Amino acid sequence: MQAERVPAKPPAEWKSDMRRREFITLLGGATAWPLTVMAQQGAMPVIGYLSGLSAKGFPSYLAAFRDGLAVAGYVEGRNVAIDYRWAEGQYDRLPAFAADLVRRQVNVIAATGVTASPLAAKAATAAIPIVFVTGGDPVKLGLVASFNRPGANVTGVTWLNNTMAAKRLELLCEVATGSTAVGLLFNPANPNTSAETADLETAARALGYQTHVESAASDREIDAAFSGFAQARVRAVFIAGDPFLNSRNTQLVVLAARHALPTSFPTRTGVVAGGLMSYGASPPDAYRQVGLYTGRILNGEWPADLPVHQLAKFELVINLKTAQALGLDLPAKLLALADEVIE
Repeated sequence: MQAERVPAKPPAEWKSDMRRREFITLLGGATAWPLTVMAQQGAMPVIGYLSGLSAKGFPSYLAAFRDGLAVAGYVEGRNVAIDYRWAEGQYDRLPAFAADLVRRQVNVIAATGVTASPLAAKAATAAIPIVFVTGGDPVKLGLVASFNRPGANVTGVTWLNNTMAAKRLELLCEVATGSTAVGLLFNPANPNTSAETADLETAARALGYQTHVESAASDREIDAAFSGFAQARVRAVFIAGDPFLNSRNTQLVVLAARHALPTSFPTRTGVVAGGLMSYGASPPDAYRQVGLYTGRILNGEWPADLPVHQLAKFELVINLKTAQALGLDLPAKLLALADEVIE
């Protein structure tokens, strides 16, 4: 059942609501809580951690979130409890998870892992504060009214994938010689896919390249996508930023090597796994900021007063060993631009 939507409240009323929710939970709603949370709720606020990832995937992201919380004065198990919901890459599970966190009356929701998480959280509540992380434009996605004045109960962190992706494609095309076709790999379940695909196709045309788009939301579909790239005779493959695809770096690298295709990944982890290059922000930096904002909200600040934080630092990482295996002679100017060269 969809949660009742009510107007977002200013900080003073929200803090009163926090105390009232804790009191109501102790009196009559405790049966809905996990036993560990029931034991702690009288003394601790509870964070609902909503993620499109798996509990074992990307441990550095969760560690960074906890680091941010600690800066704001919160340590899990000591003075804050965290109620986790992991979608395991199945984004259609997120709305039910978000609704469950709302029913449990958590104090704040950290919506992470994929843009579908904050969209599900926002659809579930207009009263509980939400802190998101997304690679998309939160204004265009309808998450906030503006970067400086988010409005309502939502704020968070973005690295604006669409803007960064065009530069990433340009860098990839510098090594994609011998063909005018480049492959784009997306997860169709990701809410950013349509906008990012359109932006990349426009950017590719401006560079004089044609695009061949493949979609994949499973291991089998990734295999099929690379077969499609081979048939289309693309010269390089652009891997879109997506938690599911990012969790399949090894499979992607093996397939790219099999078809002798240079690859561009959204984060350094893909290059460490054997991909050719990456250009992007640091996800742990984003998650650390989400943790900090979550802690500040627990300390009494309101999301509407916390501007959306935009990551401004992007790093170019190149795997020189992969370039040599592909027989690529990378331009000296490209190597000079790299923040890190893996040899």
